[in-house]
Amino acid sequence: MMRTTIATGVSMFLIIVLAVPAFSQTTGKIAGSVVDKETGETLPGANVIVVGTSMGAATDMSGEFYILNIPPGTYTIEAKMMGYAPMRMTDVRVYVNRTVPVDFKMSSTIIEGEVVTVKADKIVMKKDQTSSIRNISSEDIENLPAESVTQVVSMQPGVVGSHFRGGRNDEVTYLIDGVAITDAFSQRGRVASVNTEVVEDVEVITGTFNAEYGNAMSGVVNIVTKEGNNDFHGDVSVNYGNYLTPHKAIFEGLDDSQVDRIRDFKGAITGPVFSNRLFFVANGRYEKNLGNLNGMRLFQVTDFSDYTPELEQDWHIENTGDSSYVPVDWYENYSAYGKLTLRASNSLRISLAGTYNKGQGKGYSHSSRFNPDGTTGWHNKSYLGIFSVNHMLSKAAFYDFKFSYSDYWNGDYLYEDPLDPGYVHDQYRRNNGPYFYTGGQSKSHTRRSEKKYDVKWDFTWQLNKNHSLKTGLDFSRINLEQEWHSIRNAYEGSAVENLFIEENGKRIYLFYQPSIHENTSVNTDAYFENPYQAAFYLQDKMEFNMMVVNFGVRFDYFDPNRVYPSNYRNPANQQYFEQAERISSYPKADPQYQISPRLGLSYNLGGSALLRFAYGHFLQLPSLERFYQNSSFIVAASDFSTTTGNAQLNPQKTIQYEVGLFQQLTDEMSLEVAVWYKDIYDLVTATVYTTYNQTRYGVFTNKEYGNARGLELKYDFRMSFLSAGFNYTFGYTRGVADSPTSTFSRAGGQMDPVNKLIAMNWDQRHTFNIYLGYNAKNYGSTLLWYVNSGQPYTWSPLAENPISGLHLFPNNQYRPTRLSLDMNAYYNLTTFKGMNFRLTLLVYNLLDRLNENSVNSQTGRAYTAIVRETDITGHRSVFSTYEDVYQNPAMYSDPRLVKVGLGVTF
Repeated sequence: MMRTTIATGVSMFLIIVLAVPAFSQTTGKIAGSVVDKETGETLPGANVIVVGTSMGAATDMSGEFYILNIPPGTYTIEAKMMGYAPMRMTDVRVYVNRTVPVDFKMSSTIIEGEVVTVKADKIVMKKDQTSSIRNISSEDIENLPAESVTQVVSMQPGVVGSHFRGGRNDEVTYLIDGVAITDAFSQRGRVASVNTEVVEDVEVITGTFNAEYGNAMSGVVNIVTKEGNNDFHGDVSVNYGNYLTPHKAIFEGLDDSQVDRIRDFKGAITGPVFSNRLFFVANGRYEKNLGNLNGMRLFQVTDFSDYTPELEQDWHIENTGDSSYVPVDWYENYSAYGKLTLRASNSLRISLAGTYNKGQGKGYSHSSRFNPDGTTGWHNKSYLGIFSVNHMLSKAAFYDFKFSYSDYWNGDYLYEDPLDPGYVHDQYRRNNGPYFYTGGQSKSHTRRSEKKYDVKWDFTWQLNKNHSLKTGLDFSRINLEQEWHSIRNAYEGSAVENLFIEENGKRIYLFYQPSIHENTSVNTDAYFENPYQAAFYLQDKMEFNMMVVNFGVRFDYFDPNRVYPSNYRNPANQQYFEQAERISSYPKADPQYQISPRLGLSYNLGGSALLRFAYGHFLQLPSLERFYQNSSFIVAASDFSTTTGNAQLNPQKTIQYEVGLFQQLTDEMSLEVAVWYKDIYDLVTATVYTTYNQTRYGVFTNKEYGNARGLELKYDFRMSFLSAGFNYTFGYTRGVADSPTSTFSRAGGQMDPVNKLIAMNWDQRHTFNIYLGYNAKNYGSTLLWYVNSGQPYTWSPLAENPISGLHLFPNNQYRPTRLSLDMNAYYNLTTFKGMNFRLTLLVYNLLDRLNENSVNSQTGRAYTAIVRETDITGHRSVFSTYEDVYQNPAMYSDPRLVKVGLGVTF
């Protein structure tokens, strides 16, 4: 049951929401004017409609109009007035959360039935944009060399991999149709995903954002899905691919003749169930990619080898593998999406949407290269359901109500059952001498379930043509179940634990049974938690002829619903003391709440340029694993072996400033520039505590600070079928810790603390993306070129170097620049009975460049090392050389990937 304080707070919120208007995150707005073309006089009473819909408005006494609550998409807008020729503007693109200007200059009727048709400009000045917001339409996504929303997002200025404007990779919130889908446990993954074929619009906010968005410090990605209509449309495609590279010595086991190393099957259909009332969207995809990295099965998990004796003739060697190549960096995904939309009336729209995702795969482990069957794999499965009601109360007001439920499960293990008889004795897992494991298995076993119930109520009220009031409430509850085990031997510690026999030269251990410990052990961390979260915001968007001002405030509330130890020197009472102050009690953690203001303004400079400024406080809860980790508070006996969650953690905070300029150079060209700075406070770090028996361990606290600053340029050119442009990001990211455990690990290594701001390991000075596309009706192609300066690594000297005794700061050198060229192309083969057959070609890393994702800490380059005589003599192996140790193919990005598809659309 919810606590009384929560119930009271929710009741207060509901009262406020019923009294004050709110806002939707899935629709846009059209506004403009209607005037006489010859005289310039305004035309009050003109009718403006969105063709093919029931949406429309009449101009006021000033000849101005607005139409609210328009789903994103491309529309035709028509204006009619007695005595004037009707006028249509085609290809008007509506984006989520944006006001699109549409102005009509109407001519007196000359010919009966004449309709004046004009085409909307490809590039339109964003009068209401007060921060760095990029909207990517479904048409743009279709032409890009990208197959996922994540890839589309990574192309935007200010984004470096999964980092937005210098923030950590867990500071971005993702939404589908206004519903948050970020994994609360780690805040790095997502509990659901949709294929690009059902995406209508993607809103990417890399800087400051309005008060309706919360629980994010660096950015927001809002994905809006398509709705069906009265026309049936569908597409089916079959795609096969492979990695085609001459670098076979690095990427061993790749075969150019294997056309199905990548298999990708997709299908989608939209249309009416009942014309004008009920519509549907359905989409499905199956994808399997065997990856570009292979291991070689020289060993089976029950092989035992011992290279510790000095003399080679004394080595014990078993290798019963079949020496075949085995994919060790692969994934397989299933996904499905469905949506029903009921237009119950011209003012009421009800929808029910659902996603299903299931996947599995493995990541490359260099040390297990010759023992590929002993590594764990990842598994996930998720469901998301969204029930939405969109109701226009009047031409000036509407609300959105959403109820969503998500069920996300993932795991990382060798066998799903931790007691599976397939597990083998720990003595088989050895790598002394050759570095590579010659048998055995990884015994880490993780399963996690995250169920979330969320209720949102949003409402918008266009008070007049200058003020749009917005407010909203969001309440969610999470059921989090985490279970981690280090699988042990039931005979551990007994006299027979390591007894074995040898048969035909093979060692067989006689006493092994997989076992897991209770939660009172350091080998298990299992818990079930139910945190609560609520938020409320209020905002006014003030739109004037020359200026737009966004001002808002947000209130966030979080209850971890968890206890914490009162004395971190004896957190689990593992030590008994008579003094009461040395014994931990377990009070309930305090709920956390924060208020954050947001301000943004834009000023129109002469009709073709826009100057903007934004400022805001942005708060985000730490990931739930930092609240609940090591739920039993048990501290291991050895130093720096334990990190413990803290239910008293505060939200992390960013204060950000941004100034930007948008310049429309011509009807086809625009240039945008932004400079920004942000301070980042209360970042989570593991602080070292010492128990009464002098064991040192870590407790997560709010302590670290960082800052980031940068400049962004974006140029776009659109004309007919041709598009081109670039974006450039110049950035500095500084802090004292790359991750919450960096400072703790450094202390555990007996290294000096970082006492000044240094570059973070994702600090990328220059990020340059260039695109060029020609996309006509029957054929087209788009090229995308990435140029990224190197990110930091920690250079470490040889032991013989005089400075090797110094504790150098991390991230003290930079890796080489990375370049990549991607291509997407299509050609319509033929049309038969309304079906269009299309051939597609997708190529990643067209130039097959060996980009270095990681490097040797001594040389600063991949696949290299400073090799000493002692390194060679210390490497004991009959199946590998010392070169195999440092020549890790995973140091390089993927080689050239070519994917060919045949599709049918109707």
